[in-house]
Amino acid sequence: VWQCWISRIYYLSLEFYMGRTLQNTMVNLGLQNACDEAIYQLGLDLEELEEIEEDAGLGNGGLGRLAACFLDSMATLGLAAYGYGIRYEFGIFNQKIVDGWQVEEADDWLRYGNPWEKARPEYMLPVHFYGRVDHTPEGVKWIDTQVVLAMPYDTPVPGYKNNTVNTMRLWSAKAPNDFNLQEFNVGDYIEAVLDRNLAENISRVLYPNDNFFEGKELRLKQEYFVVAATLQDIIRRFKSSKFGCRDPVRTCFETFPDKVAIQLNDTHPALAIPELMRILVDVEKVDWDKAWEITKRTCAYTNHTVLPEALERWPVSMFEKLLPRHLDIIYALNQRHLDHVAALYPGDIDRLRRMSVIEEGDCKRINMAHLCVIGSHAVNGVARIHSDIVKNSVFKDFRDLEPEKFQNKTNGITPRRWLLLCNPGLADVIAEKIGEGFITDLSQLKKLLNFVNNETFIRDVAKVKQENKLKFSAYLEEQYKVKINPSSMFDVQVKRIHEYKRQLLNCLHAITLYNRIRSDPSKSFVPRTIMIGGKAAPGYHMAKMIIKLITSIGEVVNSDPYVGDRLKVIFLENYRVSLAEKAIPAADLSQQISTAGTEASGTGNMKFMLNGALTIGTMDGANVEMAEEAGEENLFIFGMRVEDVEALDRRGYNAQEYYDRLPELRQAIDQISSGFFSPRDPGCFRDIVNMLMYHDRFKVFADYEAYIKCQGQVDQLFVDPREWTKKVIRNIACSGKFSSDRTITEYAREIWGVEPSATQISRSSCPANNPSKASGSLQK
Repeated sequence: VWQCWISRIYYLSLEFYMGRTLQNTMVNLGLQNACDEAIYQLGLDLEELEEIEEDAGLGNGGLGRLAACFLDSMATLGLAAYGYGIRYEFGIFNQKIVDGWQVEEADDWLRYGNPWEKARPEYMLPVHFYGRVDHTPEGVKWIDTQVVLAMPYDTPVPGYKNNTVNTMRLWSAKAPNDFNLQEFNVGDYIEAVLDRNLAENISRVLYPNDNFFEGKELRLKQEYFVVAATLQDIIRRFKSSKFGCRDPVRTCFETFPDKVAIQLNDTHPALAIPELMRILVDVEKVDWDKAWEITKRTCAYTNHTVLPEALERWPVSMFEKLLPRHLDIIYALNQRHLDHVAALYPGDIDRLRRMSVIEEGDCKRINMAHLCVIGSHAVNGVARIHSDIVKNSVFKDFRDLEPEKFQNKTNGITPRRWLLLCNPGLADVIAEKIGEGFITDLSQLKKLLNFVNNETFIRDVAKVKQENKLKFSAYLEEQYKVKINPSSMFDVQVKRIHEYKRQLLNCLHAITLYNRIRSDPSKSFVPRTIMIGGKAAPGYHMAKMIIKLITSIGEVVNSDPYVGDRLKVIFLENYRVSLAEKAIPAADLSQQISTAGTEASGTGNMKFMLNGALTIGTMDGANVEMAEEAGEENLFIFGMRVEDVEALDRRGYNAQEYYDRLPELRQAIDQISSGFFSPRDPGCFRDIVNMLMYHDRFKVFADYEAYIKCQGQVDQLFVDPREWTKKVIRNIACSGKFSSDRTITEYAREIWGVEPSATQISRSSCPANNPSKASGSLQK
């Protein structure tokens, strides 16, 4: 009954990086111990069973994993929320390392079926492409289109012990049965049936780019496909709930924005804006200005990056062919928008050019970010520093127009998966001291500050970390036949491979450490195992070279008898959610070393903090707020701030200057350049060296000196395990802000206009116990 009137939240994303579901479901249902026991009684090992499940890898990295954390928090906070996306047949590729190079293989994750999903053919919907626009006396019609069917698959999303189960609905593309047969073709029936694949390719594969725009028509089709199917579903659900409307079927859309909130996860689902306009104006015959007001009040947009190469700018020519009516609508929206700007800033032609949704030039393009900003009532960045950059530079002109539209919502992670599930040992030690309340109110971790000097607690926290390290060491030995020293510092950088994330800075440190050991083998060094993991987009040449460099450094360092087990460099193959769940609890040091102003937020940084690693990082993304929460003295902060980077840009960054001035840097670069790490192919890394020396947008050398010095301070603290662990405890105690429960509570109150409820739905309202309320356990 409550479903009839509550506002519904629709989280639209082209990525949901869910990982495995079995253990998460047991945790959230409070069944883990019972299942463990039952499986043990059957003579089986639950952990062995869990390892059989495939990851649902329907995402690239941060953006897709954020969507997954948000689903968990929305359910846990009792919001009526739906995740909508695409059921890719092939998720993010599996990464194999062959001869030190990345090789991709298809992720056939559905090969043995997916027990968590339920197909819902009864809700199948048509999606239209191509065709033409016809202006008739009855209004505008989009005709002669090609139809693809969208088949929904529902996956349950359980809240944490609150008897709430939400739905993630993913669409799969199906060809209609008359596909290619309706054409008066020469009767080539076989060809026509084989051509069904063309339609069904829409949901075949996830585009494997992180923070990079590749303007392919199939990707635009995916973006419209998810939006068109989802909006039909939203409107069907809105019309069927009768509350507050006397019409037998609700035709009045006045209340739509009060009942429906649509959150756009980046610009990928931006077509929701013109599509909602098309439905309201063309189909429901709502007046244009009214429709625009409804659309703006319904939609909100989250910006995830300020890197120019990541911004979606679709060629007008592609739109014209694929979505002609939407192009008309965008032109009309843009015209009204520019008229408004021109009225406020008469004669400011350059401002009009900067603010237009349409970019003029040799190839006219649609700037999807500008479309999202004008079509939403709220625009947010994902960490304070990022939201400031969004407001003050990327969308400065738009902020001048509507300052109240811009907000910050610092990202968070779900403590269910990222503490309870992946680090039960630490969760137990914490619960022993402060109870279990922290699981749904992570700010309670603050209570741990009372135990920073408690000897037994210090010992217990250190013991859990050591156990996690031993377990991960055994896993690496079993999987990859690498032997590592579990008493060494586990120095971990896991994230997508990208120049801005500066895995190369990490490499330069590894080489510097190696050279120091070589030049004085008798000196005592703090032993380290440097682990770097992450996938490179298949078409990103530099990222693939970086992987080759890491593996090549490892080959040299790991086989050098002078080094022994004081330094190892390991590339963690096929980094994914299920591997993160093993690596993060075992880490001592978390590397978050992007150039200031480039990493919008980061969420891995939060996972390491919560799991008892210390952070070495720049003042970028959420690192800034982590340092603010824990105290800058409890992180290893180094390098340029945003202001320093800007100043250096004005001055002109000259890598040569650093190369000439810093002997250890020069030695490392010369070794990479000369083939010291690639003796069989001495010129192997010339592209890397050339980039670093002559066109490094991310200024690796500018932070080298400060980074090496800061790593020295890390070493100093690590040899004092008690002081190290006290810092760890302070970090864990101050990580409460970075729960996605806090993030979602802010979205709910400040963007969606709903109030989260921590209260458990009483069991009596469950269909099983109360037949009068039975509406089926699956939501419509």
